[in-house]
Amino acid sequence: MSILRISLAQINPIVGDLDENANKIVKAIEYAKKANADIVTFPELAICGYPPEDLLLKNKFLQDNRIMLENIIKYTEGISAIIGFADMLDGKVYNAGALISNKRLISIYHKIELPNYGVFDEKRYFTPGEECLTFEIKGIKASINICEDVWIIGSKVEEYVKNNRVRIVFNISSSPFHAGKLSVRRDILMGFARRTNTYICYNNLIGGQDELVFDGGSLIIGPQGELIAKAKRFEEDLLIADIQIDETGRINLTKVEESNKSEYLPRIERDLGRIEEIYSALVLGTRDYVLKNGFKKVVLGLSGGIDSSLTAVIAVEALGKENVVGITMPSQYTSNETRSDAQILAENLGIQFMTIPINSIFTAYLELLKEPFGDGKYGIEVENLQARIRGNILMAMSNRFGWLVLTTGNKSETAVGYCTLYGDMAGGFAVIKDVPKMLVYELAEYVNRKAQREIIPASVIRRPPTAELRPNQKDEDSLPPYSILDPILRAYVEEDKSLNEIAGCGFNIETVKDVLRMVDRSEYKRRQAPPGVKITPKAFGRDRRLPITNHYKEQNKH
Repeated sequence: MSILRISLAQINPIVGDLDENANKIVKAIEYAKKANADIVTFPELAICGYPPEDLLLKNKFLQDNRIMLENIIKYTEGISAIIGFADMLDGKVYNAGALISNKRLISIYHKIELPNYGVFDEKRYFTPGEECLTFEIKGIKASINICEDVWIIGSKVEEYVKNNRVRIVFNISSSPFHAGKLSVRRDILMGFARRTNTYICYNNLIGGQDELVFDGGSLIIGPQGELIAKAKRFEEDLLIADIQIDETGRINLTKVEESNKSEYLPRIERDLGRIEEIYSALVLGTRDYVLKNGFKKVVLGLSGGIDSSLTAVIAVEALGKENVVGITMPSQYTSNETRSDAQILAENLGIQFMTIPINSIFTAYLELLKEPFGDGKYGIEVENLQARIRGNILMAMSNRFGWLVLTTGNKSETAVGYCTLYGDMAGGFAVIKDVPKMLVYELAEYVNRKAQREIIPASVIRRPPTAELRPNQKDEDSLPPYSILDPILRAYVEEDKSLNEIAGCGFNIETVKDVLRMVDRSEYKRRQAPPGVKITPKAFGRDRRLPITNHYKEQNKH
């Protein structure tokens, strides 16, 4: 009997930071060597970070990423490694995995199946590979592939693995998160393992990159589809597992004989519930966006409402209370209750809190605009003016102190344009941009359960949502109830259902028409919004790209 010790290095690289990424890889190799691992794998495009987008159009970037690979090779004495990088060959660019062993580059695999849907644009940058790659390690036949290569049933990769008696598949991946994505991946990997009768060692990226969050959760799956090992989620990890190999070359990941006294029995990290994984993604995405872009502190407007309250909680979890500043900017329409709740929240979180009233500025604007506005009742222009004054104050504080402004709008508001350009949309990062309003409430309740006390005051959760830009204003004055609005938006935005299909689900057809009209006419606003964390299957931005000038209307003629 012999033991093959596998390690999956689930790391958090930074796109374009080749030196730091290489340092991370070398440190993980050294750690794997100390653990006496036989092989260590790294995620897809680990050297350059994922997704590098148009950096891949720069020849110097590609050359530098290859130089980093050559430097890393020097540190692989006594161990094998599989490392993702961007390979340039004969003027073509490939999404590649390097097989290295004992300070030698053994071979390079080029990804065959290039995804080109949702957030993926790989056909813009990469040429598909043509050849599969196998190698032997401790007498076991193994194969390398990359992410999408195992997602396509009956693909060239799958047929090759089946027909060539491969026993272990090493898949390196950068699969972005959305709620429920881990179970999707697990089902796909289990199906591949069963169809090919192989063990699959799946290494997934970790970290936030612009709108995307990569949640890790690297897996080892057995040939019967059994879950053998699972790494942590939303944090870096080194998953190490021992494989027992008998004299006939058969392998077993689930048991190692007592005589071998393995110190690395496969571990399975606990599953996260739906709300817990969404919250973790929001925290990681916020932390990495802020820190990877060179900011130390953030500032946000605290209105006393649920959206800004949740955003503040996430910011504190991501960055620490000492790095979050809350500013309340009351107007004549701000109630005493919301003012009080903003202050209570700030005290509960222990963050710096400022009060900057906007009445005098608002009055000055109205006086200045009195003549050009002319006679007539004030309307939405005055409501939006208040939001823009607040946006200006936040941006002034940002410029003065170098703080990043966090916006607090949710997906429901962003979808229907219930937000103000250069007002509440002004800022550098939109933490809950992809979080529908009803989910905001679920997350707020989760925050309090998790803390076992009221972090977000109960009155904030109970109060009917309002922008407080005119007397006695409520969101439902302008919008359907969020319990109706959110499922309509999900059907239209995320599921691409038609008007009649949505109305056929039990919604009033006139309400649906109104919602769809609001969504369609607000594309110009969304195009100017800051990036935010993707947590749904289809987020605004990279996922959903519609023209701003768009006169399409559904045809009911047959």
